[in-house]
Amino acid sequence: CLFFMAANVLEEDSMEQDIESPVTIHQPKLPKQAREDLPKNINKECAKRKIQRYVRKDGKCNVHHGNVRETYRYLTDIFTTLVDLKWRFNLLIFVMVYTVTWLFFGMIWWLIAYMRGDMDHIGDSTWTPCVSNLNGFVSAFLFSIETETTIGYGYRVITDKCPEGIILLLVQSVLGSIVNAFMVGCMFVKISQPKKRAETLVFSTNAVISMRDGKLCLMFRVGDLRNSHIVEASIRAKLIKSKQTKEGEFIPLNQTDINVGYYTGDDRLFLVSPLIISHEINQQSPFWEISKAQLPKEELEIVVILEGMVEATGMTCQARSSYITSEILWGYRFTPVLTLEDGFYEVDYNSFHETYETNTPVYSAKELAEMASRAELPLTWSVSSKLDQHAELETEEEEKNQEDQNERNGDVANLENESKV
Repeated sequence: CLFFMAANVLEEDSMEQDIESPVTIHQPKLPKQAREDLPKNINKECAKRKIQRYVRKDGKCNVHHGNVRETYRYLTDIFTTLVDLKWRFNLLIFVMVYTVTWLFFGMIWWLIAYMRGDMDHIGDSTWTPCVSNLNGFVSAFLFSIETETTIGYGYRVITDKCPEGIILLLVQSVLGSIVNAFMVGCMFVKISQPKKRAETLVFSTNAVISMRDGKLCLMFRVGDLRNSHIVEASIRAKLIKSKQTKEGEFIPLNQTDINVGYYTGDDRLFLVSPLIISHEINQQSPFWEISKAQLPKEELEIVVILEGMVEATGMTCQARSSYITSEILWGYRFTPVLTLEDGFYEVDYNSFHETYETNTPVYSAKELAEMASRAELPLTWSVSSKLDQHAELETEEEEKNQEDQNERNGDVANLENESKV
C-alpha cells in the first residue's frame, strides 16, 4: 500500500510538470525493519499478518540454532549425538564403524604375516605361520571379521608361535566388545525412543472458550489411542506472547504459565478416555481482559505439554501441541465422545475434534465480573442509600426552617422601626 501511495504522489508531480510525458515508476525496496514499522492501518489494509508458530501442531519446536561456535560440545556427548541423528545417518555410521575396524585390524594381521615372511612360505609344511591359511589381504580381512564377531569357522586359526598375534587378538577382542556395546546400545536406545509413542497421544484441533459452572473457561481435549496407558500423566500449558516491561525492555516470546489445575490436582490425569482440560479465566489468568472482539487481534500462542511414563517400557514420554488465535473458538463446546454400551464404555474418535456452538457472552471475564458487581450494588447499598436520602431531607428542612425564622425576625424588626417613626 505504501508503494501505491508513493506511486500516486509521483504521478501527480509528473502530471504537474508535463502532462503528456509518460512516467516510469520504480517501486522502492524497503528493508525488513522498515516494512515491519509501517503504520498498523496500512498493514491491515494491505495484508493480514501471519502468526509464526513457536511449536507446530505435530509437537516439533520451530526453532533453529544458528552460529553455534562451540561445536566440540556435541562430540563430548557423542552418545546423545548419535542417538539424535536421523536414521539414515545412524545406519551409515553403524556400518562404517564396523567396516573400518574390520579393515584396520585386517591390515594389521596382513602386515604381521608379511613381516614374519608367512607369505613366502605358503604351502610349506615345515613353516609355522602366525595365522594358518592366511595367504593375502582378503584372507586377513576375513580372519579379522571372524575374530571380532567371534564366528570361528575353524579354517583360519592363530598359532602359539606368534606372540605379537596373541597380543593383537586380545586387543581386537576387547575393542570389538566395546564397539559392539556402544553401537548396539545406540541402536537400542534409538529404536526404543518414546517419540513414536507420542504419536498416539492426540490433541483437539481447536481450543474453545465458553461458560462452565458460571465461569468463562478456556478448554481443549486430549486423548490416548492405545490401550496401554500413560502412567503418572500430567499436563501443563504455556502462553507464548511478546511483551514490553515497564522499563522499556522488549521480551520476545515471553512464556507465561496457564493454570490448568495445578493447585487442585486436576493437571494430573488418568488418561483412559479423552479428557477436556479446562483453564478458568480469572484475575490471575492472562486472558482476563480479552473479549471475543479482541481475541483475533492478539498475537499469542498456547503451547500444551502432556508428559508421562510409557506403561510398557517405563520411559518418559512427552507430547506437545499448540493453538494460535485462529484456532481458539469463542462460544463453542466439544461434542461428547463417550457412550455407555452393554457392559463397557465406548469412545468415538470420529467426534474427537468436533465442536458445537453454545450461548456464550462476548465480553471478557473482567467485564463480566464488573457487570455482576454492578448488579449486586442496589441490593447491598439500599439501606445506606435510604439513610443518606433521609439525612439530606432533614438538612433541607432545617435550612428552610432557619430561613423562615430569619424572615420572621426581619419582619418584627421592621414593625418596631415603623412604630418608632
